[in-house]
Amino acid sequence: MSVSRRKLGSSGPEVSTIGLGAMGMSDLYGPADDAESIATLHAAIDAGLDLIDTGDFYGSGANEMLIARALRERRREDVVLSVKFGSRRTPDGAFQPVPYDVSPEAVKDRLAYSLRRLGTDHIDIYRPARLNPHVPVEETVGALEEMRQAGYIRHIGLSELGADTIRRAAAVAPISDLQIEYSLLSRGPEKAIIPVLRELGIGLTAYGVLSRGLLSGHWSPARELGGSDFRAHSPRFQGENLQANLRLVEALGRVAQRLGATTSQVAIAWVAAQGQDIVPLVGARRRERLTESLGADDLRLDEKTLAEIEAAVPAGAAAGERYAAPMMATLDSER
Repeated sequence: MSVSRRKLGSSGPEVSTIGLGAMGMSDLYGPADDAESIATLHAAIDAGLDLIDTGDFYGSGANEMLIARALRERRREDVVLSVKFGSRRTPDGAFQPVPYDVSPEAVKDRLAYSLRRLGTDHIDIYRPARLNPHVPVEETVGALEEMRQAGYIRHIGLSELGADTIRRAAAVAPISDLQIEYSLLSRGPEKAIIPVLRELGIGLTAYGVLSRGLLSGHWSPARELGGSDFRAHSPRFQGENLQANLRLVEALGRVAQRLGATTSQVAIAWVAAQGQDIVPLVGARRRERLTESLGADDLRLDEKTLAEIEAAVPAGAAAGERYAAPMMATLDSER
C-alpha cells in the first residue's frame, strides 16, 4: 500500500494525502500502548504516510519522545514533522487556563526543547497551537520566521485562526498551512477561512476528520469513558447529542455500504475530496485502524456520491459544539 501526495500551499512541503496525528498515542483518549504506537508509526512511514503531527504539550513532551523512539529505526528525511506549541500543563496533567504561551521568547525556548526531545536538528512545520489575544500574531510569526531563517524550522504553520488573523500572519512571513478541525460534523472553515487560505496560497491540514471517533462507525453509546478521556467532557458525546450524532453516522454508513467501504473511509475521503490543498489527519493509534484509514486514499467520490454524503450528514447537522464552552472561548477561528 502506498499513499498519494499533495502540496501544502504554495510555500509548503509536498506530503502524503493523509497525515497521522499522534496525540492519542500519549494523551487525551485513554490508555495507550507505546509498543503498538511505535509499530503504527513505522507502518505509516513504510506505507508512504510521511506527515506526522504532534504537539510539545501532548503528554507533556511524551509524544515527541515516542516519535523520536520510532524514528531511530526509520530515516528522519522520510518524515515531515509538524509540531504545535503554546498550550501549558500542570504537573498533574491538567491544562492551564489561557493565555497560550506564544510570545517570541516562548517560540525559541519551546522550540529548543522540542528539537531535543525529537532528536532532530530541525522541525519541518512549527506552529502555535492557538492565538494569545495579548500577543500580536505578527510578533509570534516574526519569531518563527527568525527561526526559519536560522534553519531550525523549515516552514511556518498556523492553527485555529480566523480569516483576519490569517491575513495578518501571512503579511509577515510565508505560511505553509493552517491546521483546523474540519469534518462532516465540523464545517465552520468553509464560510470564510478556506476561501482566504486559497486566496493566499495556504494549505489546510484538517484534524478531527472522524470527529474524535464519532464518524468512525465503531462508536458505541455504551462505551465508558474515563475522566482523562477528552470525549467524556465533549458536548457531542453527551446524552441526546450523542444519539442525534450517531443517527447521522448511521446514514453515512449506508452510503459507505453501497460503496463497499467503511464509514470512516468515506468520512476521510470526503475531507480529502474538498480540495487538493486539504490534507486530512487521522488519529489512528493501532495498525488495524491505520490500515482502514489508508484505504480512504483509494476512494474516488463522484458528484453523485458527494451529494449522497451531503444528504446523509448536512452542513450544520451536528448536535453540540466541538469543544466545551471554556475551550470554545479560546478559539479565534469560526466555529
